[in-house]
Amino acid sequence: MKDDNGNIFSFQELKVWQKSVQFAEKVIRIIDDLNTPRKHYRLIEQLESACTSVALNIAEGKGRQTTKEFIQFLYIARGSLFEVVTLLIILHELGWLKQESLYDLQKLAEEITKMLNSFIKSMK
Repeated sequence: MKDDNGNIFSFQELKVWQKSVQFAEKVIRIIDDLNTPRKHYRLIEQLESACTSVALNIAEGKGRQTTKEFIQFLYIARGSLFEVVTLLIILHELGWLKQESLYDLQKLAEEITKMLNSFIKSMK
């Protein structure tokens, strides 16, 4: 049964999940525009995996049985977010990512981090 917003799954109502999906979309769009040597495909794959892992772990945690399990998945999501920021910094240092793009993504990641931290704190 769908809720009033047409959502089937409760995680879709979470603002932090919604923001994480937007973050992943922005990172993937930037990846699509990267002009990198093909030998670094593994680095790009890791970035794609990590940026989607944030929203995926929030959703998976929401589907768990206990609050303790959900909180653990929120911590994993936060770790993935930090991984993404590190990879973006590396891409910037390599000259593949513009400073403006890095800054914009870091600001969004910071916002998501604060949301995750508040969410975790509210459930303890």
